[in-house]
Amino acid sequence: MLRCVLTIGALLLSVSSPFAAEKAVEARHGLVVCVSPPAADVGLEVLKQGGNAVDATVATAFAMAVTYPAAGNIGGGGFMVVHPPQGSPVVFEYRETAPASATKDMYAKDSERLGHKVSGVPGTVRGMELAHKKFGKLAWKDVVMPAVKLAEEGFILDARLAGSLNSFVGGSSAFPEARRVFGKDGGEADWKAGDRFVQKDLGWALRQIAEQGPDAFYKGAVADKLVAEMKAGGGLITKADLAAYRANERKPIHGTFRGHDVYAPPPPSSGGVCLIEMLNILENFDLKKQGRYSPATLHLMIEAMRRAYYDRARFLGDPAFTKVPEYLTTKEHARKLAQQIDRDKATKSEDLARELKLAPEGDSTTHFSVIDKDGMAVANTYTLEHSYGSRVVVRGAGFILNNEMVDFNWRPGVTDRTGAIGTEANQIAPGKRMLSSQTPTIVARNGKVLLVTGSPGSRTIINTSLCMVLNVVEFEMDIRAAVDAPRLHHQWFPDEVRFEGWTEHRESVEKLRAMGHVMTGVRQGDAHSIWVDPKTGIYHGAEDRRINGKAAGY
Repeated sequence: MLRCVLTIGALLLSVSSPFAAEKAVEARHGLVVCVSPPAADVGLEVLKQGGNAVDATVATAFAMAVTYPAAGNIGGGGFMVVHPPQGSPVVFEYRETAPASATKDMYAKDSERLGHKVSGVPGTVRGMELAHKKFGKLAWKDVVMPAVKLAEEGFILDARLAGSLNSFVGGSSAFPEARRVFGKDGGEADWKAGDRFVQKDLGWALRQIAEQGPDAFYKGAVADKLVAEMKAGGGLITKADLAAYRANERKPIHGTFRGHDVYAPPPPSSGGVCLIEMLNILENFDLKKQGRYSPATLHLMIEAMRRAYYDRARFLGDPAFTKVPEYLTTKEHARKLAQQIDRDKATKSEDLARELKLAPEGDSTTHFSVIDKDGMAVANTYTLEHSYGSRVVVRGAGFILNNEMVDFNWRPGVTDRTGAIGTEANQIAPGKRMLSSQTPTIVARNGKVLLVTGSPGSRTIINTSLCMVLNVVEFEMDIRAAVDAPRLHHQWFPDEVRFEGWTEHRESVEKLRAMGHVMTGVRQGDAHSIWVDPKTGIYHGAEDRRINGKAAGY
């Protein structure tokens, strides 16, 4: 997943500077908030044509495969949380799987995280199909064809995407097909704002999916090209792997916080378990009275993060292969953990790991939120793993494959202080789904949606969602302020705190240091979110301006 770590100097110039004053977009009938303005427009148009939130989600997801190639995809996977107007919320899990020929220690001595061998079996197309079959109102072809049009006819680049493409092309000398497809005039890193970007090969692949259905990707002409690419590059995915892939409908992880219902994805995502565990811990303290950025509040958030991520490392993985303890999301477990927190002193992460042997020291995810006129809400997060995934473009089909195999624990038994995890729960096995941090989240009150949120950012994803829920529910921020507010992250190891508010909350930073916390600076997340005013029912959408985005509503 996209990792955008800034130096402290860069942080001072960006995150600490307040965003220009701007209100959230208001809408009464439908709203789409995502990182790609053209894709947001596609989703909005589907809502206007009578589609529901799932129709708009599918259309937006396919459009982003064209307009945001760093993370939008048909060659990756992800998680979708749907809160229908009536009935229970549901999760559609379409995480990638390890090919049948994968082995536990196949990468133990390998450090190469790009190329054909690190691609898992893609899940996005099957995931969109599964959600559409259950909830969609419009025809499948009607929600996929807008993406076909964007690919075949092209769209106008803005400065951010032009710069992203140039950076990708300039760093892809080892991947000539990527340079040919994504470079200007067949390979040059010379895109400028205002240029039209046409992707004929991708248009062909998307047209196959639109007209022949998802089987075209898993059993038909697109599958043939994907398998040919694997054979040419020494990859693992076979036609049998593609044909065997299934997306899953799962029950969401459900918790409560201050009288609100919180829904997020279950394993193989670690997001829901960790988010609910942290909220349960923090519910034992009066954070609002202490203040959002007081040292006391930040300290408690850090300690909750530390403990939840420790449980993540110990227990979480694909539930088809490992038993995840049910007690992790209970209030009782959280109370015990809360009682262990020293209010005046940082816990050392290694002190939690008594039974784990520690070894000696030595943006390709994106989220979008949708709500329709009937109140159906969707939080969708999907990924290629690293920005632009494996860098492998399927010849003749124009799409990038993920490098999701890197999300497994590559070195069995090796867990160290740098953040490497080698525990058994997430070790490689054929057909297994790698652990994810994706945390598309929906918060409801009395059965009505209040907040739709989520983010990219690797292991920071869960903590971005935590910050968003706390900002809205605990501290009652409006959605624009909640999205713009500085974010915090700790992931057990490395034992350090990453904090966006480095300069504007310097006094708190110094007090946290005095308590024993190691403080660093980093830009965190891309939380395109929706808040529903419980009094008026009006939708408020806020794109996250840390990267780019648009809230499109009517």
